[in-house]
Amino acid sequence: MEMEERSAAANQEAGEEEEGKAPVSRQAWANKTEYILAQVGFSVGLGNVWRFPYLCHQNGGGTFLLLYVLLLTFIGIPLLFMEMAAGQDLRQGSIGVWKRISPRLGGVGYASCVVCAFVGLYYNVILAWSLFYLSHSFQAPLPWQSCPLLPNSTDPVPECDHSSPTTYFWYRKTLEATGSIGESGGLVLALSLALLAAWFLICGAMIRGIKSSGKVLYFSTLFPYLVLLCLLIRGLLLDGANAGLKHMLQTQPSALLSIPVWRRAGTQVFFALGLGFGSVVAFASYTPRENNCARDAWVVAYINLATSLLATLVVYTVLGFRATTLTRRCAIQNAKALVQLTAGNLLPSEALPLTNLSDMPATTFNDWFRALRPDLAAQVRQFNVSSCSLEEELNKGVEGPGLAFVVFTEALTLFPGAPFWAVLFFLMLLNLGLSTMLGTLQGILTPLQDAFHLLRRHRTLLTIGSCLLGFLGGLLFTQGSGSYFLAMFDDYSATLPLIAVVVCENMAVAWVYGADRFLEDVEVMLGHRPWPGYRFLWRYVTLVGMVGLLVASTVQICLQVPTYRAWDAQKAQEVDLPYPPWALAMLIILIVLAIMPIPFTLLYRLYREYQAQKGISPRELIPAPADGVPANGYVPVRTE
Repeated sequence: MEMEERSAAANQEAGEEEEGKAPVSRQAWANKTEYILAQVGFSVGLGNVWRFPYLCHQNGGGTFLLLYVLLLTFIGIPLLFMEMAAGQDLRQGSIGVWKRISPRLGGVGYASCVVCAFVGLYYNVILAWSLFYLSHSFQAPLPWQSCPLLPNSTDPVPECDHSSPTTYFWYRKTLEATGSIGESGGLVLALSLALLAAWFLICGAMIRGIKSSGKVLYFSTLFPYLVLLCLLIRGLLLDGANAGLKHMLQTQPSALLSIPVWRRAGTQVFFALGLGFGSVVAFASYTPRENNCARDAWVVAYINLATSLLATLVVYTVLGFRATTLTRRCAIQNAKALVQLTAGNLLPSEALPLTNLSDMPATTFNDWFRALRPDLAAQVRQFNVSSCSLEEELNKGVEGPGLAFVVFTEALTLFPGAPFWAVLFFLMLLNLGLSTMLGTLQGILTPLQDAFHLLRRHRTLLTIGSCLLGFLGGLLFTQGSGSYFLAMFDDYSATLPLIAVVVCENMAVAWVYGADRFLEDVEVMLGHRPWPGYRFLWRYVTLVGMVGLLVASTVQICLQVPTYRAWDAQKAQEVDLPYPPWALAMLIILIVLAIMPIPFTLLYRLYREYQAQKGISPRELIPAPADGVPANGYVPVRTE
């Protein structure tokens, strides 16, 4: 409770009270551990498990990792420290913080809230998917382990037989996916109920603010690490783990000269730390003013990095095992086919493969096949028999939900005791998503409560109302075409707006308020002067880096034709489709709505300053009620 008492004292020093009213008490973290768990839980999310490993593999392996650490150290950590220090010093959410630092850029806080709302709508659907899979994991065999049979037949369902059991279960049984984003398909009842359960979990964890969410974080943040360690130990003991790790560590030095690789590394750093959402600011606002936020930024950032590396090891040991198993299975099936073809004199005896392939390395058949004479190899290929390449199987890079709910799920079915590992895996996904959702919702509730006194007085109703609205809005993603809308929101609703938000934050601190002045405030707050190098980093390095990332991301979006991946039931495969015109309009609206508060607030402030210069008081523009308080609630902010 020591941290709570110091934070309460800091609240009084900060003068957290409203005109004519008693000071408003502010919640505080029970201890430092809860605060660190909150920051780590928010920053460490599903992207660490299903995006970072893919990016590392597809963008130069060790080279990408080097770029990531470089950008994390010189751009990510300084910006994380900046957000932590601003929230801790001003003791408000994102709306109040950026209004105080630069009234003209006060729209930054509102933009953060809008982005959090968009992300929260679709992110909780991923928790619903995890709940759905978790509820089906308590059975053996697992329902996605084999294809279902046609009624009154021993033949498998063609859609499943032509794809795979896990792919069929994902698209047909879970999503009930339609053929395009324009075909609704109606609400999927099971997913809608799972979404309701997910929002119920979030509401229960947030109902008493950080006092309740802080206790939940002990489990939701730490449990995924236990599961990752268990999966790593189990994965290292599997056949093929070494192949997966070797494949992961392949290095391409030429990636250092690739602008797209730098952009991907920067974007991953940006999202991995949760910059721009306002959640970092909100969490920091509940800490004592003397808390060492400079050290906290380094701790949180490198815990996040360590988690990404741990998840990458887990993913590639398991994918190495999966690739080895599938390659050996392919070799055995092709060998049987060749035995039948040679026995029927359709192929010469030289095409008879080795025997006992199940006891040999997975690459044996591929090596034998490549050693065939060119004319004989051509004959063999005419019968749809080809080499079974371990390398090609490992090169099938997958990210996002496809990695977690299709590829990784398929690998788990090959584990001994598959249901046990499935339960652990989906519990891990659920808790990773839960911690991130708690931070996302905090990035909405804290600024609104700080900005509007009425909402602060009714915290419980605000929390319940927000969760209810989130559930109703999330139903868009539980219809048959819901996964396509989710991909749209994930790709377009947050990337550009959040980068724009952080660019404005950086400019506000480094150039509008002043980096020297900000560091002086931090020195008063901490009792010691932070590293002077932050001044140079904020003024030049982080700002240039974020502006470059904003330009590169904008160019990429403008030059790339927006497409989404849909499920073609007839072909039993994924296909890339262009967004229809109405969907393009929708994604543009998403971006504009998220960014709009920034220029709107800037123009509004400039207009009021112009009126003030003409000698017209802003208060005179709006009739005041009888009590003399302006109808717009405007309170002048000292901007010296």
